[in-house]
Amino acid sequence: MIDLLGGLSAAAILGLLLANVLVDQIGFPVPAAPSLVLAGALAAGRYEWAAVLFAGSVLASLLGGTVWYWAGRRYGGRVMRLLCVLSLSPDSCVNDTQRRFDRWGSKALIVANFIPGLSVIAPPLAGAVRMRFSRFLYLSTVGSGLWVAVFLLAGMLLGRQVRALVPRFTVYGRPVALAVGALLAAYVAFKWIQRQRFLAALRTARIEVEELYRLMQDDPAPLVIDVRSPGAWARDPRWIPGAIHVSSDDIATHVVPLARDRDLILYCNCPNEASAAQVAKVLLSLGFKRVRPLRGGLDAWVAAGYPINTEVVAELARVTLAASA
Repeated sequence: MIDLLGGLSAAAILGLLLANVLVDQIGFPVPAAPSLVLAGALAAGRYEWAAVLFAGSVLASLLGGTVWYWAGRRYGGRVMRLLCVLSLSPDSCVNDTQRRFDRWGSKALIVANFIPGLSVIAPPLAGAVRMRFSRFLYLSTVGSGLWVAVFLLAGMLLGRQVRALVPRFTVYGRPVALAVGALLAAYVAFKWIQRQRFLAALRTARIEVEELYRLMQDDPAPLVIDVRSPGAWARDPRWIPGAIHVSSDDIATHVVPLARDRDLILYCNCPNEASAAQVAKVLLSLGFKRVRPLRGGLDAWVAAGYPINTEVVAELARVTLAASA
């Protein structure tokens, strides 16, 4: 085992693996699955060593998730907005993974590590919704255990084949690493350019909160739509008076029957109004012409001192939409 990795000791191998798992769970783009497979291959036939790798990797995974859990519990929506800022895909932001969590509930923690994006989003969401820490720890332990076991076991089953490939890394490892690094850099550059184009297009379409407030005094007033997911809205039940709440999943179903000659103002609480802009694209493709995201979203409206509603109103979207139709 030592010869296969250039003289690294068992402790060094364990340390590298645990560091890889930890930074992966914190959210850095350094996937731990290949390291777990390699570690499993090296541990094939050495069950005590495999048990140490398993226990250490699960603990490292839980440590990363626990950091995000307490961050979400303490800072709530601000953590989600931070993740949205860091996202390379602002048109989807964190909403796809957030909707999965809303749909699956706490069981999302069991499968989170197998789904890109959800592994980072699920723990702070669990904290933001005030899930009991004991339940979070239990579900995360089950999920982390399954995730680590799958890749370690895969490495152990393919141990002979993986160990046969390792010596070739000493010959081809550097050029392969450079090629992978170049591809990764190209991907990040592409996503960055895509992000800048998205933000540039968005800047030309947004409406300021002051303008929206003035328009809301007119007759007819614009139709203001809160496009946050049900889970996000439940975590922050503030909303602009007169707005209807329709999540992006239901926008086509509920908004299409409305008059197409009305101004439609969309808002969320994600940086750069990414969620509202994504919904705006859908509505524009359906033939709506006067669709604009609110610059700064709900946070900008609140910061400007305009009135808000805070009570949770049952069936809000359904009742309001029925009255508007």
